[in-house]
Amino acid sequence: MGDSLSAAYGLRPEQGWVALADAKSDKYGFHNASISGETSAGGRSRIADELKRVRPDIVVIELGANDGLRGLPLKQMGANLGWMIGSAKAAGARVLLIGLQLPPNFGVYARDFQRSYALIAQRLDTGLIPHFLAPLGVERNWFQADNLHPVAEAQPLLADEVLAALDALP
Repeated sequence: MGDSLSAAYGLRPEQGWVALADAKSDKYGFHNASISGETSAGGRSRIADELKRVRPDIVVIELGANDGLRGLPLKQMGANLGWMIGSAKAAGARVLLIGLQLPPNFGVYARDFQRSYALIAQRLDTGLIPHFLAPLGVERNWFQADNLHPVAEAQPLLADEVLAALDALP
């Protein structure tokens, strides 16, 4: 469950990291329930239906960027992500939480935003990718014109990062 970073924004669906990870691995069957523009509240409202429909063994949650860009109180984002994690675990799924980072001009909020993912993962005992886009660094050529969404050539790096994190889940 994710936002535009997982919904292959600006790309063909088969170019996105979710489709690439699915094609690379026989261990995991991916179902992409990501929606561009999604927030943690939107994911919270949709997760129960997705869990019933798909019955996953693992749930990957990549949400919060749109919350952060809108300045949503971190307590509210944390409650939404926590609800989703609790719902997934109650359905018998393991969880991988994908952390995100805001631009530095968001100041203290940006620091606390990124830190919140580690705190949630630790408190709720989930797997964690602390900063999803870290493998891309600050190389401008890895991003689309908006400087937010990765280009097709960057997607294999993200797919590999997620597959490694999934392999490390207990």
